[in-house]
Amino acid sequence: MAAFALPVPFTKFLSANKMADNKKYDVIIIGGSYAGLAAGMALGRALKKVLIIDSGAPCNLQTPHSHNFLTQDGNTPAGIGNLGKQQVQRYTTIAFFEGLATHGRKTEKGFEIGVASGEIFQAEKLIFATGIQDAMADISGFSECWGISVLHCPYCHGFEVKGEKTGILGNGEYGYELVKLLSNWTNDLILFTDGASTLTAEQTKKLKSHHIPIVEKQISNLEHINGYIQHIHFKDSTKVSLKAVYTRRPFKQHCQIPEALGCEITQEGYIKTDTFQETTVDGVYACGDNTTRMRTVANAVAMGTTAGMAVSKKMIFKQFEAIA
Repeated sequence: MAAFALPVPFTKFLSANKMADNKKYDVIIIGGSYAGLAAGMALGRALKKVLIIDSGAPCNLQTPHSHNFLTQDGNTPAGIGNLGKQQVQRYTTIAFFEGLATHGRKTEKGFEIGVASGEIFQAEKLIFATGIQDAMADISGFSECWGISVLHCPYCHGFEVKGEKTGILGNGEYGYELVKLLSNWTNDLILFTDGASTLTAEQTKKLKSHHIPIVEKQISNLEHINGYIQHIHFKDSTKVSLKAVYTRRPFKQHCQIPEALGCEITQEGYIKTDTFQETTVDGVYACGDNTTRMRTVANAVAMGTTAGMAVSKKMIFKQFEAIA
């Protein structure tokens, strides 16, 4: 979940915050969506000078509604993000920069972050709330349906399509696991392997016992109306009508700066962090989708708040101990 584009120019924010000539901050947050905004709020309330750099490219840009977030259930992702931004803007120690962070380096006093437009900003600590970038399947219509009717999480979207005819695009172990999970929300399931099945004999037998068809035909395209799937079309010119499709896609980190700074990446591709969201590089923190497979708005907010509090506490203690 990288950030939402900011509706007010950066210069206006800086002028209002009396930081127009200041390129030195206590903390720089890269990514201004839910996790980044939550981290910013925690730091602003701790009186820290913060810069939030946002490129305006959230991974849930197409998603019409957000769910499973107490007090915000059913609201739009953009609406939640805009409200969060308005609340963070009340803290006068927080500034925003609309642009893409392109590189960073460790310095004697902390870190430098460079952006595409050429500016260089400095801070003692960094927080990356930059999300991940999903790889779209090479199927016509797939990307247009992603987040709308081609879904990745039943806890986020399953209730809205409960009981409906639902497809699972997958194969082998992960396809089987996804079928098992989705069986909670609907009995009308079809597994599409998009080619020869790699299920084990035991898995195939279990799906048949649940009357779940396995379709091994190769997919040609997804027919949809404004992202809402109508049919899956196959290369043999047949088709199947559906309301939703679930699948899991490979991904990459939306921002490469953490790895360039030396942050360890897990085998799954996430930035490794401890309980307080600190990475394996001292002074660098990460929160949100770039650190966990738990891709929910509520979780991103919780992780951002944790990161903001942990960073500020470490800075407060350091400042206190530095006075003789």
